[in-house]
Amino acid sequence: MVGGGAKRRLRGEGPQCEKPADVKKSKSCEADVPSDLRKEVENHYRLPLPEDFYHFWRFCEGLDPEQPADSLSASLGLRLVGPYDILAGKHKIKKKSASLNFNLHWRFYYDPPEFQTIIIGDSKTQFHMGYFRLFLMKKLKEATDKKETSLLKTIDEKLTEAARELGLSLEQRTVRMKQRDKKVVTKTFHGAGLVVPVDKNDVGYRELPETDASLRRICRTIVEAPSDADRLQAFAPIQEMMTYVQFANDECDYGMGLELGLDLFCYGSHYFHKVAGQLLPLAYNLLKRNLFAETVEAHLAHRSQEDVDQLAA
Repeated sequence: MVGGGAKRRLRGEGPQCEKPADVKKSKSCEADVPSDLRKEVENHYRLPLPEDFYHFWRFCEGLDPEQPADSLSASLGLRLVGPYDILAGKHKIKKKSASLNFNLHWRFYYDPPEFQTIIIGDSKTQFHMGYFRLFLMKKLKEATDKKETSLLKTIDEKLTEAARELGLSLEQRTVRMKQRDKKVVTKTFHGAGLVVPVDKNDVGYRELPETDASLRRICRTIVEAPSDADRLQAFAPIQEMMTYVQFANDECDYGMGLELGLDLFCYGSHYFHKVAGQLLPLAYNLLKRNLFAETVEAHLAHRSQEDVDQLAA
């Protein structure tokens, strides 16, 4: 969903305990995962994980009690990673894991700081997901081998039944995601849209003076400039927009700087790292999203197409 980058799927944040009408007896949304293990995950990532994250781990344990993280490898070519590595105990094998920044663990080149990888697929395409949705439906449609199709249908049926019993939504767009869509103030290059607080006087966000299409053209001109002198000249519109961002920040329209910073980050060229490094941490801190500010600073300092597994030997 990010232009020019690895394929990934976005998943709505927060627990999805939406009880369907046909579930007569109310069941607890809490998965059977020890509280000390939950705290360990949250201490490493400094963010709470939604309850369906733990439910999915328990579901995969049901498929393969010995290796739940690899339970979907043979059938779907998918592996549970990121915070699931904590549940699997992989961090205990890695020496000096306590000093690692887990918010860089399985963070791909184009991942904005809000995105957290929990499932990976093909290493060549770097396909990864932040939370799973209807990937199983897609795989079922692609499957041609009868044995593979049968295996996928079995997993699909088990997953659907487990979700139904727990009252978890398997819709591609949940209620929470639809609610978030109503709060989006602009699209952004990564496609998920930007949400920032805007008060009744419309203070909080102001539009960039360039459309997405024109900003992409500006970025392309900079990247493809034949010389440093031409590139410096091509940067003029970006410098002008940064001035506008300063004015916007002075008047509490913090969303403008966040939008420009994310767009330049998502465009991907190293020519924009310095500017993104100026815009994004400031915008996140002004919005009191300090962890994202720290994450993007660390990511820009070690941004790479490879070495995304921080626990690799």
